[in-house]
Amino acid sequence: MGMESKFIWMNGELVPFEKATLHFLTPALHYGAAVFEGIRSYDTPKGPAIFRLTEHVERLFDSARVFGFRELPWTVDEVVKAHKDTVRANGFKDCYVRPLIYLDGGGWNLNVDGGKPSLAIASWEWGNYLGEEALAKGIRANISSFTRHHPNVMMTKAKISGNYANSFLAKSESVRLGFEEAILLDPQGYIAECTGENLFVVRGGKLFTPSTAPVLEGITRSSIYTIAKDLGYEVIEQPISRDQLYIADEVFVCGTAAECIGLCEIDFRKIGDGKSGKVTREIQNVYHEAIRGKVAKYESWCEVVG
Repeated sequence: MGMESKFIWMNGELVPFEKATLHFLTPALHYGAAVFEGIRSYDTPKGPAIFRLTEHVERLFDSARVFGFRELPWTVDEVVKAHKDTVRANGFKDCYVRPLIYLDGGGWNLNVDGGKPSLAIASWEWGNYLGEEALAKGIRANISSFTRHHPNVMMTKAKISGNYANSFLAKSESVRLGFEEAILLDPQGYIAECTGENLFVVRGGKLFTPSTAPVLEGITRSSIYTIAKDLGYEVIEQPISRDQLYIADEVFVCGTAAECIGLCEIDFRKIGDGKSGKVTREIQNVYHEAIRGKVAKYESWCEVVG
């Protein structure tokens, strides 16, 4: 995956890609003391537009607050503009956008108040995270031996960089075992989420998904939730057990990077007919139209770069 671009936005300045560097002793590198977002920009009839940009920036600020940054030297509107400036400066249409608020200078006493926050925003061209073939055929997943964070051990509502060591452990294990994705259980043994995606189960014409208590409140999850209800499906939040996945009609996952992808097999058990199911494809198709500004009722989700 090439991640090159012309510019990266760093603390108010567009810096040439090759000069957007940090010192080795930046504390965020050593301790995972940073928060981030994953955002997508898509080509739309009105030009490049960043999907639900303001909501992503608001969640970035929420993550910073949860992590303990007391004050940030930027407003939400300023950071929204910075994202648009970055995409525009790089001339991208379809791209991934990654903002990062990181502890910079100080903080070596493991106290967030001992450092100061810095902000950088990068963008790069990126196709589907799990591959184009996965859209039609679905992917294989397994239940990870690693458990999703307990909500009082790590803050599960925040995209804190250090949290994702958990995802690295789970995903690496699953890929080495021959799967494409890992499903993590919560500390009580119920389904939580995947390494970077929320999960939905289709059974008897209804959709089921874990409550947000133990998982990240995904913005793509929220979009899928809305689309499903608008299509006439009942969406129920409740605990989901591992064996309920095996007997589901369909299972799919969603996230900014993965978008909306069906699971064709879990723990060597075929799900449904072993490919992306009818409900999954219906929701997937509407979502893919929505992110490109082609569905009038969801047009406000697409914030035009200009």
